[in-house]
Amino acid sequence: MLQIQFIRENKQAVLNGLAKRNFADAETVIDEVLNTDETRRATQVSLDNVLAESNKLSKEIGSLYKSGEIQKANLIKEKTSRLKEQSKELTEKLNIATENLQKTLYQIPNVPHSSVVKGKNEEDNEEIYREGIIPELGNSSLPHWELAKKYDIIDFDLGAKVTGAGFPIYKGKGAKLQRALISYFLDKNTAAGYNEVQVPHLINEASGLGTGQLPDKEGQMYHIPLDDLYLIPTAEVPITNMLRGDLLQESDLPKSYTGYTPCFRREAGSYGAHVRGLNRLHQFDKVEIVRVEHPENSYKALDDMVEHIKNILRELKLPYRILRLCGGDTGFTSALTFDFELYSTAQERWLEISSASNFETYQANRLKLRFKNKDGKSQLAHTLNGSSLALPRVLAGILENYQTKDGIKIPEVLVPYCGFEIIN
Repeated sequence: MLQIQFIRENKQAVLNGLAKRNFADAETVIDEVLNTDETRRATQVSLDNVLAESNKLSKEIGSLYKSGEIQKANLIKEKTSRLKEQSKELTEKLNIATENLQKTLYQIPNVPHSSVVKGKNEEDNEEIYREGIIPELGNSSLPHWELAKKYDIIDFDLGAKVTGAGFPIYKGKGAKLQRALISYFLDKNTAAGYNEVQVPHLINEASGLGTGQLPDKEGQMYHIPLDDLYLIPTAEVPITNMLRGDLLQESDLPKSYTGYTPCFRREAGSYGAHVRGLNRLHQFDKVEIVRVEHPENSYKALDDMVEHIKNILRELKLPYRILRLCGGDTGFTSALTFDFELYSTAQERWLEISSASNFETYQANRLKLRFKNKDGKSQLAHTLNGSSLALPRVLAGILENYQTKDGIKIPEVLVPYCGFEIIN
């Protein structure tokens, strides 16, 4: 959530940033925020004055009673009664203005970083890096969903029987490869200084609001009405919310975490080869990295996260590229996002496998996540997160890019985790 003071002091910069996102009626919404805030502040001043006057008169009444001036005290009591009514009206007005301000602020996305270009969708994203060799598999290559069936390692039909479409069942060496990837990713992350945590797979509404999944993405989340809990869309949500409401010391920063969780998303939706198999699921596994940083260090931290993910993909020897997302494709809460995509030779297309984002103070403002700076003043921290990595499309890329006439070879770095070198 944007800070109201930042909007007041940087209105045009906010409007310019929202224009990069093609945010509809930006000026109308920003003016509504500023007008509501002006009403809120003026009401607060009036309320404070009334309360101060009421307190002053209450003390005066006490003194008058002690000195025996009963009649004069009773006259002043009548005035305090009117002030109490006025205070009640102003409090109600203040609460309404505060609630309306909060609701409107929730509707405004983050302001993109200066490096983000204006754009409508993924077609306007900028490729900034590419690495790896795309294998030549020939005409006999198969997409991963056919390989999964051929070697009986992932069963999409059985998953649909048990639950529904988008809930695959991993079998035999497919399950072991999945487990190997999770362990490998966690080991790489902890070796890089991330603290491993195991977190709940359900969150409350406050957690969803804290990291920005609510109210923006409510329709994409699985909700349990009886308990008013939500299945997590990513480990970012419970991990970041571990620090919700905390006041850290500057020496506590940075905070770095990694965690594995299943992820649940309702938006799988459309049909066609681009969403077949593992390309888009309602439930999938992901290993996440989360950082809480001093604002002065957060963009260096983002660069470090990008390099960390690059090193993992180098070890897996998968061809990949990095995109800097344009304004129209950048997530609601993010200021800057880099997407990683690997090339699926069998599908002849790029598949998104990771993103690394800096949210600056947007999430921290919702979370009330602050630290005491060297001057002893509280200041909002910066939050960041990245997939390191999302498993379905990494697994799809391994199956497709490592397929041979004899079977599917296992990337060398994963063999100690799997206990086998080939799926055949």
